[in-house]
Amino acid sequence: MKNIKKRAQEVLDIEAKAVLALKKRIDKSFKAALDLIMHSSGRVVVTGMGKAGIIAQKLSATLSSTGTPSLFLHSAEAIHGDLGRVTKEDVVIVLSNSGETDEIRKLLPLLKKIGAKIIALTGNIKSLLAKYSDVVLNVSVKKEACPLGLAPTASTTTMLAMADALAVCLLELKGFKERDFAFYHPGGSLGKKLLLTVEEIMRTGQANPVVEEDKKISEVLFKITQARAGSASVVDKKGRLVGIFTDGDLRRHLETDTDLTRRKVKEVMTKNPIVITKEKLAQEALQILREKKIDEIPVVDSRFHPIGLLDVQDILKAGIV
Repeated sequence: MKNIKKRAQEVLDIEAKAVLALKKRIDKSFKAALDLIMHSSGRVVVTGMGKAGIIAQKLSATLSSTGTPSLFLHSAEAIHGDLGRVTKEDVVIVLSNSGETDEIRKLLPLLKKIGAKIIALTGNIKSLLAKYSDVVLNVSVKKEACPLGLAPTASTTTMLAMADALAVCLLELKGFKERDFAFYHPGGSLGKKLLLTVEEIMRTGQANPVVEEDKKISEVLFKITQARAGSASVVDKKGRLVGIFTDGDLRRHLETDTDLTRRKVKEVMTKNPIVITKEKLAQEALQILREKKIDEIPVVDSRFHPIGLLDVQDILKAGIV
């Protein structure tokens, strides 16, 4: 086990040093690569073979999800018809450690003939790939973490790190924000947190019990039960929210008032309750509920009329948490 532990630590050390060595290579070439992509009117096509191709797929996916339209082009398939996906307006990022892979060598002159700009991520800056490229990013490593020096390990790690550096810098240059990111991830929990509004999940109609302030508690309880809610919004004669009556209010007053059901709701309600508007994010509503340690919050319009009710359970069902 000691030998295995030592070997694992050596792998991490080798790959960490390889990544840190890239810091000195963030130079004019890196800026030139960003400029090419930023000024391109086309997409970013990313290609590679083998393990480099897997890193290429990840780079393309990261670019697409952070505001830079991109597609992955399999290098072998490209020379069998898929090259038609590339236009002269595109920037093609080619990932190859040796820069001499057969499929890449066949692809390069065709890309040049199309007129697309080429950015290379390679470990061999004297390779054919480097010669054909408009910009070369050096991702070479002193040695692989593989003890045989054969399996791509440190070399693919540096490719991934440099690719991430490109994608993140492009994200910042384009002013890409959280809401933009959520737009491309609407199905995930992040998308829900950043896009889902109160209006989309609030209770309305019969599920939103609203009572006038002179109603007796017995009537209020009937309406709450009918709506299967945990509270009722209390309004004045003009329909403006003046209070809320919750399960907590009921329990507190039952302890000291045996005649509670005959009382008017305005006598025992919680006055001036915390409210929210329908256009607010559901995530903001959840934050309020947590901070104030409450379970329900009335949703009001510009006239302060209760148009909905949001319960913490509604937020949980929506998958925000």
